[in-house]
Amino acid sequence: MLNEVQISKAIIDTYCRKLTANLELDVAIVGGGPSGLVAGCYLARAGRKVALFEKKLSIGGGVWAGGMMFNEVVVQEAGKSLLEEFQIPAKTFTDGYYTVDSVYLTSSLTKRAMDAGLTIFNLVAMEDVVIKDDRVGGLVLNWGAVATLGWPVDPLVLHSRFVIDATGHPANVAEVLVRKMGVKLDTQTGGIVGEKSMNAEKGELQTVENTREVYPGLFVSGMAANTVCGGYRMGPVFGGMLLSGQKAATEILKKLGTNSRES
Repeated sequence: MLNEVQISKAIIDTYCRKLTANLELDVAIVGGGPSGLVAGCYLARAGRKVALFEKKLSIGGGVWAGGMMFNEVVVQEAGKSLLEEFQIPAKTFTDGYYTVDSVYLTSSLTKRAMDAGLTIFNLVAMEDVVIKDDRVGGLVLNWGAVATLGWPVDPLVLHSRFVIDATGHPANVAEVLVRKMGVKLDTQTGGIVGEKSMNAEKGELQTVENTREVYPGLFVSGMAANTVCGGYRMGPVFGGMLLSGQKAATEILKKLGTNSRES
């Protein structure tokens, strides 16, 4: 016989233990789009303690909607090997262009990442960053609904050795750092350059090129990297996003050291 209170206790107790276990991390990822999921998968595979925070109900960022709500996306030749590594089947449309069902892609990336050991918290928003010794050292978190409604509810805090801004076009983590700390992320503009208009060829290349540590402790990946560094947008082609997540994880692992394990 089911007891409703026992159901509530199970959810509350399990969630609180999960949250408590992730208040000190090697890497905190903000944003559940493709670059964040891929980065999380590689970091977790390497034995690092990593969690991802997404303020919306669903994980996947803009992938779900495909192109203009046609739920297919394109991955070019450069990203094909990563699809194969993640065992995500793609259909050849023409030479160098592969289509993937956007729902299948999002679901598969999420499963691969969580199977590797990534912990995901949806409906949790990044409100601010923690600054320690002139570097980003953690996140200030609140419920996603609180952030959306703008309610004056005090947040909670976690510490992490690195943070990845994978929040897409808004580059929310970098924006907070510039706005509140006066950080100069760009030598010419002094702040965030802002994304340029559509150029898929350049945008895809720049997504990977711009993936880097832009301030001690803070990496940018995916479209957030192009927003911060002034790259072009590229629309529903996702090879660069996947490769950006891979690069962010690889660079962070170098900084964390080589004591890794395969999951």
